[in-house]
Amino acid sequence: MTKTKASEAAYRQQQASAVYIHIPFCTHKCHYCDFNSYALEGQPVMAYLEALEREMELTVKQHPPETVETIFVGGGTPTVLTPEQMSYFLHTVHTYFPNKANDLEFSMEANPGTTDLEKLHAMKEGGVNRISFGVQSFDNGLLHAIGRIHSTDEVYQSLENARKAGFSNLSIDLMFGLPKQTVEQVRDSVTAALGLELPHYSLYSLKVEENTLFHSLYQKGKLPLPDEDAELEMYQHIMGRLIDAGYQHYEISNFAKPGFESRHNSMYWKNRAYYGLGAGAHGYIERQRHVNIKGIQPYIDATKQGLPVLEQFDISREEAMEDFMMVGLRLLEGVCEADFERQFDCSFESVFAPVLERLLQQELIQKSPEGYRLTPRGLLYGNDVFAAFLG
Repeated sequence: MTKTKASEAAYRQQQASAVYIHIPFCTHKCHYCDFNSYALEGQPVMAYLEALEREMELTVKQHPPETVETIFVGGGTPTVLTPEQMSYFLHTVHTYFPNKANDLEFSMEANPGTTDLEKLHAMKEGGVNRISFGVQSFDNGLLHAIGRIHSTDEVYQSLENARKAGFSNLSIDLMFGLPKQTVEQVRDSVTAALGLELPHYSLYSLKVEENTLFHSLYQKGKLPLPDEDAELEMYQHIMGRLIDAGYQHYEISNFAKPGFESRHNSMYWKNRAYYGLGAGAHGYIERQRHVNIKGIQPYIDATKQGLPVLEQFDISREEAMEDFMMVGLRLLEGVCEADFERQFDCSFESVFAPVLERLLQQELIQKSPEGYRLTPRGLLYGNDVFAAFLG
């Protein structure tokens, strides 16, 4: 076998060690949300969970898992499942993706107000060991304005319940750049968040996505967003406060105490393969990406025929190298030369020398002991860096 063919064969053989599972139900669609999610009322929840089980069975027959390192259940709001539904669902997950790793990270997204103690105990007994709460803000007025239906009181109660149920690996999401949001409101939310003394925080700027209420308002000039200078000040304030409080800024939007970084999301940032299960889910296995059918009933029907995938396409070696750089540079540690060579059997410079040189000259990236990483300036202009690697 020639070196080129051997490299291509090695490139194709990347094993999936992460699992993403989509629960598309939620209590209410938020004004900014473009995820594949549907209001819970009247939905065939058990039929959907049975369809998920069929897809799991089909998937592991086609691509048997070796060692699963992380499982992430997202949505929607997975915690709208009843305790009985939750127990059934988690049992099926462990049936098809048994925990062969002693340090499995099993994460689930949750919405404040949807996690009573009975449900949390069902989650704990079902193997979940990390919960990410979608808090978004500690300002009740802002929560109402963006379509959230929980209050700050429910945030505190949900976290108290989680701790009572034995969860310690807890994270919350906060958002900035919201309509009419001020820097002072961001400061107050960060203060409240730090007061919780959690091991992990995710901080995201608002992106106005198509097919959302906010996009419709934006098109009509009726979405009063903070200007770029205010949004930059918000981000810099968040970074400074969390770093000063002892959190590692390990990815553009994520901060953690040592050892509490999101291992599952790191799979994406390191361009690793992962299973994607559920309506509208995306997966990446053997250098093929796939997207599942989005609608609830169409997905249920398709699993009965063994055909839940809507679209599947190969990722060329060149595209995978671009993806490696774009997602890998989101990590503050940057991209690793040895990992790149292990996946592609060549060096960064042999593929991206002109791009790397230009970004170095612009002081957007810098050399690191392992490869390359963003500079403090590059951190603020990350999208420009990532776009530079697109062919």
